[in-house]
Amino acid sequence: MPDGARKIMLIEDDRFLSSLMKARFEKEGFTVLQEFDGEQALETLRSETPNIVILDLIMPKMSGFEVLRAISLMPQMSKIPVVILSNLAQDSDIEKARQLGAREYFVKVKVSIDDLVGRVEGLL
Repeated sequence: MPDGARKIMLIEDDRFLSSLMKARFEKEGFTVLQEFDGEQALETLRSETPNIVILDLIMPKMSGFEVLRAISLMPQMSKIPVVILSNLAQDSDIEKARQLGAREYFVKVKVSIDDLVGRVEGLL
């Protein structure tokens, strides 16, 4: 995949964590779109098509589960991998996210940004 086509959308309400991830992905040559709530993320996804989405589940205005459900109904997004990065670690949350279409699920305290970058690279 050409570097110009490496576009990622980060949907994370923790602005500090989001800025850390944005800087790290940009260092690897990604173009990074950032949104901090689910409603705004869906609005952006109506006009932008990233190669991959990293999605938090606990967010203001619209939960990550609601965003996943909405993405699954967007024809242009149906083939784009969604990676969950959340503090929710219950098996039921992981299963629900997978049923809604999440390709990968990472618990924030159990994964480093470097590991996340590696897994995203692997999905592309």
